[in-house]
Amino acid sequence: MKLIMSPLSPYARKVRVLIREAGQGEEIEEVAVSTSALATDPQVKASHPTGRIPVLLREGARPLHDSRVITRYLDELWGAGLYPSDRLWEVLTLEATAEGVVDSALVMAYEMRLRPAELQWQDWLDAHWAKIANALDQLEHEAGSLLAQPIDMGQIALGVALGYLDLRFAARDWRRDRPHLDEWFDTFGARASMVATRPA
Repeated sequence: MKLIMSPLSPYARKVRVLIREAGQGEEIEEVAVSTSALATDPQVKASHPTGRIPVLLREGARPLHDSRVITRYLDELWGAGLYPSDRLWEVLTLEATAEGVVDSALVMAYEMRLRPAELQWQDWLDAHWAKIANALDQLEHEAGSLLAQPIDMGQIALGVALGYLDLRFAARDWRRDRPHLDEWFDTFGARASMVATRPA
């Protein structure tokens, strides 16, 4: 199998962390591409109808896209147990919350990177940061009980989301007033799978 990805994509990083946590690094070739909404890589365009990454190419089968589809597929294929049946809805909800953080962060990043400074909409940026902050505030209150579980896909998604905030929005200091989430991320971010996939 081949994973079409970018080292900077938080969605692709989720899949890459899962691969390493499952100990299946030899099973998938990671193919790094440079792609954007304004200039879609031909490989991505050929395998995903909306031209987004990541995409999982499977021999003799239809490509899979959307990180949550790919992670569910690989987890089931390898029996990795990152979507445990006894906590499935909690794990999926945490994963969805983390994806929401990433979604808003990417909207902000595109607004700041692709739109000329004089055309950027500050109220739009502030509204999306408010969504992120609200999610992190909730997770701060739940950190002790929600995150004190064996590793699962919700935790991976959250770790990737927080790492992306560090990459793109370090100046906003998401850690301020969130000591429990900060402590959790310091520990989780030190996992070999997270270190190996950390954006440069």
